[in-house]
Amino acid sequence: MNGAAAMVRCLEAEGITRIFGYPGVAIAPFYEEVFASGSIEHVLVRQEQAAGHAASGYARIARKPAVCVTSSGPGAANLITALATAYADSIPMVAITGQVNSSLLGRDVFQEADMRGATESFVKYSYLVKNPDEIPRIMKEAFYIASTGRKGPVLIDIPCDVQMASLKKPFSYPQEVKIRGYKPSTRGNDQQMNKVIAAIRKAERPLVCAGGGVILGNAEACLRQFCEKNQIPLVTTMMGIGVLPKAHPLYFGMLGNNGKPYANRAVSASDLLIIVGARIADRAVPRPQHLEKQVNIIHIDIDTAEIGKNLGPTIPLVGDAGEIFERLLEEDFSLDMDPWIRELTEIKKSTVDHRTFSSRLVNPNLLVQRLSEKMEADAVYVADVGQNQLWSADNYVMKNGRFLTTGGMGTMGYSIPAAIGAKMCWPEAQVVAVCGDGSFQMSMYELGTIAVNRLPLKILVVQNEFLGLVREHQEKTYDGHYFGVQLYDYPRYDKIAEAYDMEYFSCNSNEDLDQVLDGFLACDRACIMVCRVDSANNTK
Repeated sequence: MNGAAAMVRCLEAEGITRIFGYPGVAIAPFYEEVFASGSIEHVLVRQEQAAGHAASGYARIARKPAVCVTSSGPGAANLITALATAYADSIPMVAITGQVNSSLLGRDVFQEADMRGATESFVKYSYLVKNPDEIPRIMKEAFYIASTGRKGPVLIDIPCDVQMASLKKPFSYPQEVKIRGYKPSTRGNDQQMNKVIAAIRKAERPLVCAGGGVILGNAEACLRQFCEKNQIPLVTTMMGIGVLPKAHPLYFGMLGNNGKPYANRAVSASDLLIIVGARIADRAVPRPQHLEKQVNIIHIDIDTAEIGKNLGPTIPLVGDAGEIFERLLEEDFSLDMDPWIRELTEIKKSTVDHRTFSSRLVNPNLLVQRLSEKMEADAVYVADVGQNQLWSADNYVMKNGRFLTTGGMGTMGYSIPAAIGAKMCWPEAQVVAVCGDGSFQMSMYELGTIAVNRLPLKILVVQNEFLGLVREHQEKTYDGHYFGVQLYDYPRYDKIAEAYDMEYFSCNSNEDLDQVLDGFLACDRACIMVCRVDSANNTK
C-alpha cells in the first residue's frame, strides 16, 4: 500500500464519503487512489477557494469535519482565504494539499509553496508529511484536532513522492489519539462553576449573549432549556443567529453595530451578561471598556485564548457549552424575571427604526422578510458579505432552519460555494444563497459546479450596481466620493442563467415581490433571482 492509498483508507475510516477539490500533478497519486476506491465522491469545484467554502458549508450542516483537497503552489495558495475564513468562524475542516517531491523542498521549484509557513496563523494545526508510515497517525490526529476544543481547519501538506512511497508497516488506523499538551477542557472548573451559579442567583437582570460557539458545540437545545426554565432573555452575535427562533419571547435580537438597538440597550441595562461561545469583537461591542465597568460578565468558552480577548470577564469559565448548561439545568435558581422581561419588552416596543428606504425598486428589508417568511421552516439561508449580509441578519425570520454566513473574516464570495456544500450535505433541505452583485461575481464560476451536479440550489442576487457597503462607507466618511466601487449593470444575469441551464427570475418593485418569490421558491431546479434595489439604500 502506498501513501495515497493509506490516505484514502483513513478517510474511509473517518466516514468521509464526499470531498471537495481541484486536482493537479502534485496531488494526482491521491486522486488515483480515490478513483480506485470508488467509495468517496469527488466534487470538482471551479476554483480552489470554493473547495474550502463548500467544505465549510458541508461541515456546518453535518456538524463534523469536512474535507477539501488541492494541488501544490497556486492551487494550495488559492485555498488560504477559505482556511482563514474557517479559522475565524471555528469551522472543523481537514485540508489536504499536494506538495513537490521531498527532495525538492526549499529549492523554489515549479509550483512549490510553503503551505505550513503561509497558513500558520490561519489553521489550528498543520502537518508536512515526510514518512508514509505516519499517515494513519497524522490523519487521525487531524480529524481529532479539527473537531475538538475550539473547532477549526487542520492542514495536511503531503509531497508527491510520499504519496507514491510504500508503507513499510502494515496499515493500521489508530483508535485513540494521544497528543501531549492538547487536552481541551470540557467540563468546566468546579470552583468557577460555583461562582457562576452564585452570580446567577444574585442577578436581577441577567442576559445571555450567545455566539456561534453555541451552535458549533451542539448546545442550542440545552441553552434554550436553561433560558426557558429560568426565563432569562437572550441576545446573539451574528454567528449565533438561530440559537432561538426570532419569534421566541425570550429572544431580543442581534447585538452590535449592525444589530438591533434594543439588543444593545438590553446589554447595557443588564446587571449580569453571560457570554457563551463568542469572542465579542469590535462589531459586537465597540467600546468594551465602558461595558466592563457597568456590567458583571461571565464568559464561557471552550478556548481559553478567547476568554477576555476583547471584553474582560468578572468570571471566566473554560468548558464545553453543552456540558456546562446541562449542569446549570440541574440548579434551581428561583429567579423572578417578570419585571426584567417587561422592561425589555417595553424597550423593544419603544425602539423606533429611523432609517428610510427608497420607494424605487425593491426595499431590501422587505425582500429578506418576505423571503424568509416564505422559505420552508427548516430551510438553510446562506448570506454572503456586504449590505446583503447586514440586511439578512437584521430581517431574517429564523424558524427551525439554519443561518449560515461568515462573521469573523467577512469573506465575499462565500455564499454560493457554502450553499453547495450545505445542499450536498442535506439534499432534502431548501437551500437559498443570498448575495450582492459584487459577491456574486466573486464566485459565479461555481454555477458550473451546480449545473454538473444538478443541484436544485436557489441564488438570490441583491443588485444595486455597487460594492454597496464600501459605497455606504465612502458616503458617510469621505463626503460621497464614490471611487472604485461601481459595478454598473453587468453581468447580464438572464444570459448567465441560460448559460448554466438555470431558471431566471427578476423583480424590480415591491408590488411584484410576493409573486416572483413564490415562483422562485417553487422552482424545482437550480435558479437565479435578481432583485433590483436602489443604490442609495444604506444599512443604517
